[in-house]
Amino acid sequence: MQQRIDRLINQLCKVLETFLVFSLASMVVMVFGNVVLRYGFNSGITVSEEASRWLFVWMTFMGAVVALNERGHLGTDFLVARLPAWGRKLCLGVGYLLMLFICVLICKGAWEQTKIGWSATSAAMEVSMAWFFSVGIVFAVLAGIIILRDFVKLVTGQVADADLVMIQESEETAHASNGTGDKK
Repeated sequence: MQQRIDRLINQLCKVLETFLVFSLASMVVMVFGNVVLRYGFNSGITVSEEASRWLFVWMTFMGAVVALNERGHLGTDFLVARLPAWGRKLCLGVGYLLMLFICVLICKGAWEQTKIGWSATSAAMEVSMAWFFSVGIVFAVLAGIIILRDFVKLVTGQVADADLVMIQESEETAHASNGTGDKK
């Protein structure tokens, strides 16, 4: 069952990575196209500015989900790394519970903003603002699922001692840790 959940989450993250690539490419085309139109032809596409902004927000939140799944967030472990295994497990468990609580808060706040924005439309695209604010709901649900999966692994003893610190000290450390100097 656990392997099936892991596989589903990894497949979802692959879909999100494709979305991230599409979003970034679309933003580049829209912004560059707008620059060319403004400076070359004294015109522009107003919708492209707002669409780029919306894609950036969605890309940021969905990229955070992918990074959470890959344990790619940067941080420091100077205190936790010095604790014995049971202390690292305790800190990781408390961290997971706090992150789940934060996901609940984000989801609740995003839901309220989505309800408020349902009847309001954006200035240029004239689309419901609920689409903009719903990214918080999507993020909170997906991040919550990943965190809950990791918490269950911790509680059931499926986490190795080497995986008890869930951050990377720096990008250089991540590159050096696989022995080739390249990203994993």
